[in-house]
Amino acid sequence: MKQFLLCGAAAILLAGPALAEPGKWTDEPVRIVVTFPPGGTSDLIARILAQYFESEFGQKAVVDNRPGAGGTVAADYVAQQAPDGTTLILGNNAPFTIAPTQFDSLPYDPLASFTHIAYLGASTPALFVQPDSGIASLDDYVEVARTDGITYGSSGVGSITHILGKAVDIDLGIEQIHVPYQGSAPAIQDFRAGVLEAYYDMLAQNRDLIRDGEALPIALAAPERSPLFPEIPTFRELGHDIVVENWTGLSGPAGIDPEMAATIHDTVEAVMAMQPVVDQLAEWGITHTAMSSEDFTAFVGGTIETWAPLIAAAKVNGG
Repeated sequence: MKQFLLCGAAAILLAGPALAEPGKWTDEPVRIVVTFPPGGTSDLIARILAQYFESEFGQKAVVDNRPGAGGTVAADYVAQQAPDGTTLILGNNAPFTIAPTQFDSLPYDPLASFTHIAYLGASTPALFVQPDSGIASLDDYVEVARTDGITYGSSGVGSITHILGKAVDIDLGIEQIHVPYQGSAPAIQDFRAGVLEAYYDMLAQNRDLIRDGEALPIALAAPERSPLFPEIPTFRELGHDIVVENWTGLSGPAGIDPEMAATIHDTVEAVMAMQPVVDQLAEWGITHTAMSSEDFTAFVGGTIETWAPLIAAAKVNGG
């Protein structure tokens, strides 16, 4: 059985070094660079960190949104900054997992150009079908795909949902018809209008459609079932080792002093353990797993290797 463990954080966790004391690490304001425009999940997570850094530890921090080119604009900018702890990036799959394979060359090295400090968490996509389609399980889906063909929507070429669709094609031995959209919202709109038979999207942001009976999730690309909807089986328990998580983490330029990086790491962990933050992340469908900086660095490298064949199979190339 093929294994597509895309961002399976728990699989590589090792015992980390002794924790440093959380707290302020510089007298200067810190910029948390975000690879997306304001309003998205990454932006909201960055603003939570900035809020609690200042209110709980006296570390002033602001969010700096720098979208563009699959997150590479922001990543390149951060890689060029001084390693003094004043510029960090709210990293994710786009610039660190997908871009190294998507683009023929990058202005930065996803590992050597950065100090990967703290893993924040991951949200997970699911496969949704029309509730009145007669498809009630993944086996039903495969049968329809093989006999009649099936059309699914994603949030765009090279997106995590497109990559998940390709992983399903490869592992289940089917060939779905892919329709890329500019984001998940128009895909969901066409799904609700009956244009699409299925779509892949993040579970949490579809909770209202699920609860209203407008979309039926039949498989989740997570290591375990979601506490939001524990009735939804995972691909893994259905016999297909497909785990595609949209991860986030905090990194800085290469060369940050190890003691400073340890302080940042443990300040992040302290914030992530605060109950209001735990509750908010759960509402967004984000699961946090504590991970040392060393393991986070290994995790980033592992995702590049694991995703590469799927990105290539999806024919995603940015030049």
